Amino acid sequence: MDQLKQISKYIKKLHEIIRDEVVSACENSNLQQLSEVEREGKEDTIYFIDRISEKRIIEYFETEIINIAPVILIAEGIAENGNIVLPEGTPEEDAKFRIIMDPIDGTRELMYQKRSAWVLTGIAPNKGKNTNLQDIEFAIQTEIPIVKQHLSDIISAYKGKGIEAHRYNRISGDHQSINLNPSSAKSIKHGFAMIARFFHGARDILAQIDEETIKGILGNVQGGKALCFEDQYLSTGGQIYELISGHDRFVADLRPLLEKVLVERGASLGLCCHPYDLCTELIAREAGVIITDETGNPLHAALNVTDNVSWLGFANNSIKKQVEPHLINTLKKYKLL
Repeated sequence: MDQLKQISKYIKKLHEIIRDEVVSACENSNLQQLSEVEREGKEDTIYFIDRISEKRIIEYFETEIINIAPVILIAEGIAENGNIVLPEGTPEEDAKFRIIMDPIDGTRELMYQKRSAWVLTGIAPNKGKNTNLQDIEFAIQTEIPIVKQHLSDIISAYKGKGIEAHRYNRISGDHQSINLNPSSAKSIKHGFAMIARFFHGARDILAQIDEETIKGILGNVQGGKALCFEDQYLSTGGQIYELISGHDRFVADLRPLLEKVLVERGASLGLCCHPYDLCTELIAREAGVIITDETGNPLHAALNVTDNVSWLGFANNSIKKQVEPHLINTLKKYKLL
């Protein structure tokens, strides 16, 4: 078994450990404890629930992963700059892989027990600091369900090999293979399509872009009708899952494009999507979902914890052809491109 497959096997196990420990903590803690702020990180707020997995990850890598190959681990909160070379003292250029993780993507919804969060990991050969999302050769995301939910989905992919998906039953311990397929619909009509606007700051502009884009596609609202719906899933991994599973047809996260607008308002750009949030983008690609940057090109975000990333997700090429021209025109109208 080559090193990538060996490491991926252990990463799958680590995901299971994180999922089970976080669910257990949720079962044994109240909402106030789970939502307590532990510290303010450079790029995000770290809550009590986030701390459950941080120590476990380093220990696991030191006992399991580095026995296979030296690696660079990239994750929020593990070091001041968000990455650490293991074994410690190893020169960065000697690391065989870069492993980027988000131990809990969707913290805010999980800690209030509103919706599942996800453990995300992508593994790429070490190509130096320019290693990017397109270099990832294995990715996996594991659902962390809320306490009252007994099923958890696990999806993984090797580059060029398609996806594997399983559903874990927390009660019985059984794993069942499942089929996940993106929507084959040719239009967003009567489907879920949305532009992310999770946090205050410029939600008014994002809502206007959303309105004008959808109106350009579907026309004016018809009396008593709802031709398109939205679902603000506060998790990038969750959004990717919704595209892969056929639940959503179009998703866009444009927050970084609004920085100039916010500066003009005397405000700052708030929390945005980072490369670790998108480290399972390979799974979407392997499933047939089209993921691009804001201009329609493949995502080439470097594997780090700091860069802000905009992205567009389309369930299929027909949806892309329908939505993209209207969205691009709207973004140009607001001088965001």
